[in-house]
Amino acid sequence: IKNQCWMKENLKTTHYSNGTPIEYPGIDNTAWNDNTTGAYAWYNNDINWRDFYGTLYNWFAVINSNGLCPTGWHVPTDTEFTDLTDYLGGLSVAGGKMKSVRTAPDPHPMWESPNTGATNESNWSGIPGGKRSIFSDFSELGYSGYWWTLTEASPSSAYWLGLSFDHKDVSMSIWGSGKTEGLSVRCIKD
Repeated sequence: IKNQCWMKENLKTTHYSNGTPIEYPGIDNTAWNDNTTGAYAWYNNDINWRDFYGTLYNWFAVINSNGLCPTGWHVPTDTEFTDLTDYLGGLSVAGGKMKSVRTAPDPHPMWESPNTGATNESNWSGIPGGKRSIFSDFSELGYSGYWWTLTEASPSSAYWLGLSFDHKDVSMSIWGSGKTEGLSVRCIKD
């Protein structure tokens, strides 16, 4: 897309690029919330969602020195996401151009109806993997997709990009999201 090369799917790995396993706290909410080295989860702790929507990671996995994305790829910065959304016409319309057109009742992965403005003309093929909140509950599968950036907002938060089933715009967090949230990751080529 323009001069950027993005992966077409959400990241699904359970190992860092050097082969080190990423911690999987599973249903242990305390272990998830206390993790500051990197952790992953599958939506509702159900591995069956992995192939459809990818894996959810806390921000500590994003910045882990072992490397979350494969060699030659990296987690995008907020500036790289801004370059993408600017190229696609700005925040007010870029979301539709980034969203997959798969809409309920299509099989997974899909957006719930109405999937407002979805054209996927960018071929970014965004899908709604939901999130694991700072309270360790899972929500928004089919309704929203959130992707981490590499950019830190504060000692306790980092920036993300969000797409929704009922909007064609893009949310770019201006306040950051708690680093222990579980969000999707889409890698960009170095």
